[in-house]
Amino acid sequence: MLRVILPALGALAVGTDAYMTAGLLPQISGEFRGSTAAAGQLVTVFTVSYALLAPLAQTALGRLGVRRVLLVSLAAFTLANAAGALAPDAASLAATRVVAGAAAGVFMPTAAAAASLLAGPERRGRALAVVLGGLSCGTVLGVPVGLLLAGHTGWRSALWLVTGIGAAAHLGAALLLPPMESAPLPSLAERAAQLKDPRTGAAVLTTFCQTVASLGLYTYLLPVLDAADGGPGGAGLWVWGLGGVLGSFAVGPLLDRVPRPGLLTGLLLSALALALAAIAFARGPWWLWPLLAVWGAAGWAFVVPQQHRLLAAGPARGAAALALNSSATYLGGSAGAALGGAALAAGLPTRFLPLAAAGCAALALAVHLTGARARFAPRAPARTP
Repeated sequence: MLRVILPALGALAVGTDAYMTAGLLPQISGEFRGSTAAAGQLVTVFTVSYALLAPLAQTALGRLGVRRVLLVSLAAFTLANAAGALAPDAASLAATRVVAGAAAGVFMPTAAAAASLLAGPERRGRALAVVLGGLSCGTVLGVPVGLLLAGHTGWRSALWLVTGIGAAAHLGAALLLPPMESAPLPSLAERAAQLKDPRTGAAVLTTFCQTVASLGLYTYLLPVLDAADGGPGGAGLWVWGLGGVLGSFAVGPLLDRVPRPGLLTGLLLSALALALAAIAFARGPWWLWPLLAVWGAAGWAFVVPQQHRLLAAGPARGAAALALNSSATYLGGSAGAALGGAALAAGLPTRFLPLAAAGCAALALAVHLTGARARFAPRAPARTP
């Protein structure tokens, strides 16, 4: 299990990089003399590259094996952040964010597959939780540290921080990770065909709806807290993030002891929907903060049983399904942010956004239950001619 820490360290770098850029936008727009809205496209190109370019890159690298794909993607991610820290203009910086997003999209599902192979089936849940815990720690710990560093020495130092973490993870993986046996990843056509499988298609659609609800609403967490008298916005962000870290690490051992990933997924989606709905009616920090912790814990923990179910399909199919699921995560977060912005622009009061998010979480639960019924439904007996 100690070797699983190395993919988790790379996930820490990805989590820090993915969620920190939004906080750097004022400094970046000021240096390059552009608008904050234009600088905000740096977040968009990262997420779109993660969701859409990563499957192409992973297919091209698929025959290298898990260890080599892990090293190549982590090296590309690290070098892209180093190039971003040296970028002379906004266009160059945007190009580095495209590469960083695609490399991160290749790395994360590969890191999950590597952790599963290193730990074995009996400890798969715990290994996946460690990798996810690295990602959530990037949000809770890496982002504040990076923004604090940027506040004193400029936004480029924050990208150097991500570069340093990525380089340490790459060096450790290159020296300590053994070769890992895995079948070559399927082609893009074979990946698309997997979506016709009711189990895989339902799981990916469930992830999309869940991230529309959870990560989409997170984009507007500060306005939601302000509308509900939720106290200092920074404190609310910490409560949500700490709940996410606790949920990420706790769900793995639980899943190894009670290997029912489908049941656990349903329970987490139910908890998420109820917490989001309750936030719409809560007032004051003492009511809101426990709900934020439940939201963060359920939202982050959800990823582990989903990955566990997809990996059960086998080495090749499971790894490809993980890539599809990873793309759905970022597409869902981007779609949720866009839908939330459109709702606010149309005049929806901010306090109703959690209700809309709760509806998306309930839809994710409905899709999940439909997929579970399809999986366990008995087949009709063949007719005798």
